[in-house]
Amino acid sequence: MKLQQLRYIVEVANHELNVSLTAEKLYTSQPGISKQIKQLEDELGIQIFYRSGKHLSGITEIGKTIIDTSREILNKVQDIKMIVQEHTKPNLGMLSLSTTYTQARYALPLKIQKFMQNYPDIALKMEQAESSQCLSNLRNRVTDFAIISDITDLTEELIALPCYHWNQSIIVPDQHPLTNKAIISIEDLAHYPLISYDLSKEGSDIYQTFHKNNTVPNIVFNTADADLIKTYVRLGTGIGIIAKMAMDNHQDQDLVVLNAGHIFPYSTTYIVFLRALYLRNYMYDFISEFSPHLNRSIIHQALSYENNQQVLTMFNGMKLNIK
Repeated sequence: MKLQQLRYIVEVANHELNVSLTAEKLYTSQPGISKQIKQLEDELGIQIFYRSGKHLSGITEIGKTIIDTSREILNKVQDIKMIVQEHTKPNLGMLSLSTTYTQARYALPLKIQKFMQNYPDIALKMEQAESSQCLSNLRNRVTDFAIISDITDLTEELIALPCYHWNQSIIVPDQHPLTNKAIISIEDLAHYPLISYDLSKEGSDIYQTFHKNNTVPNIVFNTADADLIKTYVRLGTGIGIIAKMAMDNHQDQDLVVLNAGHIFPYSTTYIVFLRALYLRNYMYDFISEFSPHLNRSIIHQALSYENNQQVLTMFNGMKLNIK
C-alpha cells in the first residue's frame, strides 16, 4: 500500500469519480491512476469503486470507509511536514484562504498587507468562493482557513471562531423619498425594487426577514459584488441593501446610507478551519491580526470543546467589534 494510491482514491472521490479531471489536477495520466487504484483493490481484496464498463460509477460502502481513513492519513502526513517545517524553517510556508467577495474586498486587504509585511517569505494563496465551497475547500485540505458569514454547512470536523459582527444598510440616491423617513420599515422596502446580495436565497437573513413579516420583496438584481449594487442604485434601478462596511465615505458621497439595524439582524463573520489542522506560529498571528480577541489562549480553549455549539456558547459573553 502506497501513499500515492491513497491520494489517488481520495482525489477521485473529491472530483466526483472523474478520473480524467483527477489526472489533470494531479498532473499525471488517467491510465496511471486507474492502474494504481486497481492494484490497491487487488492488494486489499475488496472493491473500493463500482464500475460501469471502464468508468467508475460509485463508491462501495467499505470504499467510503477506506477513503475517509485515507483522507485522515494524508492529513496527518501533511501535519508531519508542517511540524518539521515549523522547526527547520519557521519563516517559510504558505497561508491559504477561501473567502467570500465582501470579506475579500472590504475586510481583508489591510490585514493581508500587514501579514505580508510581517512574513515576507510566507506564500499567500487566496480564493473567492461561496460559503459552502469555502467549507468544502477546508474539508479537502485545499485551503487552511475560510473567512465567511454563512456557516449553515458547518460540520464538526471544522471549528468556527466568531471574529466580528456587521450590519446591513439601505443605500439610495440623494433626495430619494426614503431619505425623508425617520424610521424605515420592512413594508417601506417592499414598495421599491431591491438590489442586494442574496435576496433570492431562502436561507438568507434578508429573505427570512421579509418572509417573517409576510412581505414579498420586489427583487430586480442579485449580485455578490457590492460595487455593482452601488452602480445600479446610482442608475435608479432600485434601492440597495448592502453591508455597511462596503460603503466608502469619500467615494460614495453621492449615495445616502440609511440605517437598517432595526430591520435586519446583524451578521457575524467567522474564521473556520479543520480541528485537525496543525497551526503554525504565523497562522496564530494571522488569526489574532484579523480578530484581536482570538489569541492563542482563546483558540486553544475553543479547540478543547467537543462541538461547535459549545464553542459558540464560549463567546456569548464576549463583546465583538461591529463593522
